[in-house]
Amino acid sequence: MKPLSRYASLNDYLDLARSLGLEPARLIRDCGLDPAGFGTQDRWIPAEAVAELLERSAAESGREDFGLRMAQLRRFANLGPLSLVIREEPDVRSALRLLARHEHMYNEALHTEIIEANGVATLRVSVDVGRPAPVRQAVELTTGVLHGLLRGFLGPTWRPIQICFSHPAPRDRATYYKMFGPHVEFDQDFDGILTYSTDLDAPNAMADPQLRTYAQRLMGRLTPTREATVTDRVRELVELLLPTGRCTVEQVARSLGVDRRTVHRRLAQDNTTFSAIVDDTRAALAERLVTHRRHSLTEVADMLGFSSVSNFSRWFRTRYGTSPRQWREQRPRH
Repeated sequence: MKPLSRYASLNDYLDLARSLGLEPARLIRDCGLDPAGFGTQDRWIPAEAVAELLERSAAESGREDFGLRMAQLRRFANLGPLSLVIREEPDVRSALRLLARHEHMYNEALHTEIIEANGVATLRVSVDVGRPAPVRQAVELTTGVLHGLLRGFLGPTWRPIQICFSHPAPRDRATYYKMFGPHVEFDQDFDGILTYSTDLDAPNAMADPQLRTYAQRLMGRLTPTREATVTDRVRELVELLLPTGRCTVEQVARSLGVDRRTVHRRLAQDNTTFSAIVDDTRAALAERLVTHRRHSLTEVADMLGFSSVSNFSRWFRTRYGTSPRQWREQRPRH
């Protein structure tokens, strides 16, 4: 199977394309994608089509920095469920390692490697769409997003030692210098970012130690291989869709590009069911959220996809033999 990517990898594409005078709907269809799919960010699509769309858009707009411009529009939350876990890591190094280990959750074509030597950390990025094809824009988008993530952790004054691109230099480097600073080099042996190893030791100010155990548990249930099974993908989609109120087998099936019967059949082959996956995902998060008093029970019910507190309470009592309020009162305060 060729590498897949989520529609979320094209976040902000429509707005950028229109701002540059392009016809995004036509370009999207020409690359074999569905313009309506942009409303379902968690749906899987061929990574090759994503790379082709970026290359065509750069060519038609005359903007060699098209991928980099998309990166400028990205936010931390665009990483989807990974963002919820990465933000709980204690330092920058562990957050980046977690990102590299589970980047296939949102794009199977991406590969990130962290190499440290002599006080310098090299963050290498590559894009493999399954066959030889132009990926310049995808590489620049990926590098820009990684750079933005580092600035989010280290603050706006952080600057890399150097940004490296293996492709030739563009005619206009203004966007590159504005985003990365003056140390951008082209025609290099690899694509990626050089920074000091001490930067990776910086603590993660966003982390909440109380939720880190749950976050580790969540990631521990995901396969470390890039050949994710249907069950793995269903579980990822459930974790993503649960708080939105759209966590149905129909929605998951549409995201995977199959029908609901196929989802049920493939899950049965793995000796599980859609309901069991939803229930287990809810339980893992419910235990943490109810025990720690950071959120009200109304907020917890909403985060777990229940229509009301009473429905959540009935589910909780059925599973644990006590109400969530009693569970909370019986646990010591943290």
